[in-house]
Formats: sequence, structure tokens, C-alpha cells
Amino acid sequence: MARPKLRDLPDLTHLAVPGARVAVRVTPKARQDGVRVDGADLKITVTAPPEDGKANAAVRAVLARAMGVAPSHLELVQGQTTRDKVFVYLRPGRPA
Repeated sequence: MARPKLRDLPDLTHLAVPGARVAVRVTPKARQDGVRVDGADLKITVTAPPEDGKANAAVRAVLARAMGVAPSHLELVQGQTTRDKVFVYLRPGRPA
């Protein structure tokens, strides 16, 4: 069965600045994937479980989709095992 497509994502293209740090609060094992902007906070829900990096990969994919960039341009720099994570947007063509 195919994964449902993400719809109604907020436009986060303004965050796609090389070197920009994006802090997010993650809820794994949610009913559906999504992004919610709550004031200055960015909250992401993913259906993936928090095991073996599955939730981190799903968060990266959802965030990249909302930012309009490739997931490979986002690097998780903080929060590998916590709900509060920080991603850095890497300029295309720059090695990680």
C-alpha cells in the first residue's frame, strides 16, 4: 500500500538559506505526517516509529518537502534521540 501524499504543508521556503538552522519538535507514531507552525515553533508529526533512525528520516523528508529542497540538503546536527531536533540546510553541492 502506498503512503498517502502530503497535503496542506505550510510554505517554509524562506528557511532554505544556506547555513540556516531549523529547530523542530517531533511527534513520532502519529496518525499522519504533517507540519504545523505554532507561533515561532515548528512542529512535525510523522507516522514512522522512533527506532533505527526511521523517524529521523521521515522528519527530514517532510521538512524538506515543506522547504522545497532535497532531503539530502538537510543535516541533523542535534537531537538524534530526542523529540527536539535541529537541522541545518546545506547549500546544494556542498559536502556534508
